This record gives sequence, structure tokens and C-alpha cells, in this order.
Amino acid sequence: MSPAAPSGQPPANPSPQPPGSVSRAGVAPAVADLVAQERRLVLDRFTHADAWALGTLLVEMARLRNAPVAIDIRRGGQQLFHAALPGSSPDDDRWIDRKRRVVERFGESSLLVGARYRARGTDFDTAARLDRNRYAAHGGSFPLAVTGAGVIGAVTVSGLAQTDDHALVVEALERFLATTRTPSGV
Repeated sequence: MSPAAPSGQPPANPSPQPPGSVSRAGVAPAVADLVAQERRLVLDRFTHADAWALGTLLVEMARLRNAPVAIDIRRGGQQLFHAALPGSSPDDDRWIDRKRRVVERFGESSLLVGARYRARGTDFDTAARLDRNRYAAHGGSFPLAVTGAGVIGAVTVSGLAQTDDHALVVEALERFLATTRTPSGV
């Protein structure tokens, strides 16, 4: 396992960082940067069709990078999209569940929750007092927040180093929002 993959996930296939990526060489962004991402990446709505569009966008992005990932999108308790790309494994689905539960419990990205604990000089696995087999504050799950409704679900990627999983989700949400927002930004 590489140092950039502390989550226990297999190391990523070597590929260049995408433009505007939130991580460089596996380094997690600062808490303030992660909070800013979540404030910026709020949706106007999120339908079944939107889940399909976001999921297929993530699949296309991952395929172009030969990323061995699994992708999951949930709204409430319902799975709206799931894909497992070549090289992913059943372990990735277990990581998805653990990271997604962190988003559901805390209402923030799994990377941000872990970063908040580290910023306080503690460890999520110990300090949160949650079952490690059910919760993982490792990057890759991001809240689906809708204006006026709050967090309604999560989009999760697993299979790369945690900062790369997170970066892929953020990049996809940025692209998705660019295609769904009206010119006035509403």
C-alpha cells in the first residue's frame, strides 16, 4: 500500500492530476478549502435523471484515467446509481458504504470529517466512538446538498487514494453544476 492510500484502498493507477484538482500528490486540502467546496457545490435540484447524468459523467472521467473505481450515488435511503469499473473490487463497495455513512451522519464530506479530527490532533477511528466496520472518515464521499433542502444524499467513489477519490467527485460535481445551472447561477 502506498503512503497516499492510508484508507486501505489499493493505490491508484498512475495518472496525471486533473486541472483544478483538490489534491496534489495525495496531500489533503485544508479544512477551510474543504468547507468552501461544500458551500460552492450546492445543487438546485437532484432527480433520478440527475443521478444518472452525474454517475455516467463519473464513469466517463474514470475510464479516461483508467481509474479502477466503484461509484455510488444515493438519495435518502435509495441507491440511484452504481457502477464498478475494471480493476475495482468488492472491497470498494464496502469502503463506499463506510464513507457514505459518515456523510449521512455528519452532513459533510468524508474527507472533511476526517480532516476536522486531524486538525484537532485526534483520530476519527478513536475519537468518534463509532464502529470502524461501519464508518470511515476517508475521502471519497461527498454530500449532495440541495438549496432549501440541505443534504439529501451522497455521491461516493472508492478505489484510489482517498484524496484522489475526493478530487474525482469534486471535479465531476463542478462539471455537472456547470451544465445544470442557469446563466444567472440560480
